[in-house]
Amino acid sequence: MKNIVIFASGNGTNAERIVTYFEDNNNITTSCIFTNNPKAGVIERANKLSVNIQVFNRDDFYKTERILNNIKSHSPDLIVLAGFLWLIPEYLIDGYNGKIINIHPALLPKFGGKGMYGMSVHKAVIEASEKESGITIHYVNKHYDEGQIIFQKSCKLDMGETPKSLSNKIHELEHKYFPEVINELLKS
Repeated sequence: MKNIVIFASGNGTNAERIVTYFEDNNNITTSCIFTNNPKAGVIERANKLSVNIQVFNRDDFYKTERILNNIKSHSPDLIVLAGFLWLIPEYLIDGYNGKIINIHPALLPKFGGKGMYGMSVHKAVIEASEKESGITIHYVNKHYDEGQIIFQKSCKLDMGETPKSLSNKIHELEHKYFPEVINELLKS
């Protein structure tokens, strides 16, 4: 059985989509969702889906081995960042090199880096008069949004596009392709 652990900081729609995508799969499961936000919507989603949830703080993540030990207890084949906003510490990258992936709501290398998440990304894309945006799934390294690209899918920007309307298009792409890419990675 292949095992996924997910890190999320917000509402958790991508985390929920990943869990439900694999719920009838006998070869892949999600054993735990980790969050750094005690008020995150992902907590309620995890509880409804009967997935173990672990809430942690900045000190746990950066100054202790608590998170590493908790992750090890789940023996993950893949660590999936699904709207997780903190930079991954080196001890995790070193311990799970090539096994941590992230989804970014733009076509990297454009519109990546610290502070480029959520509506900030969509606003920047529109203000730059881009003709398209999309999603990038990439491996995680020691820098925000600079890991090797695994998959990209684009969508066109329409006249009068707003950050909200673009966000809706991006969410559709995320929900369709993120679980599929995870599935392919775990097959190989």
